[in-house]
Amino acid sequence: MDVARLKRLRWRCRRGMRELDLLLEPWLARHGETMDTAALAEFERFLDCPDMDLHDWLTGRSEPGDPHFAELIAHIRAPAPPF
Repeated sequence: MDVARLKRLRWRCRRGMRELDLLLEPWLARHGETMDTAALAEFERFLDCPDMDLHDWLTGRSEPGDPHFAELIAHIRAPAPPF
């Protein structure tokens, strides 16, 4: 695991929109260390999108045109496992 890359991703999850922060940061904390290089690259590409697009996709207001993003969004929106 590339620790520096994961730290950069954690920082990028801080979007300035509380709603996004509450979804992205905990999800990355749960899954980041087990993601392979391709999944990390896809998540980085996802984070390159504008905040309003991310917000609309994650809240179900609209659907992304990219099927990889749709799969990632479904994973992020899935309930967290109980403690």
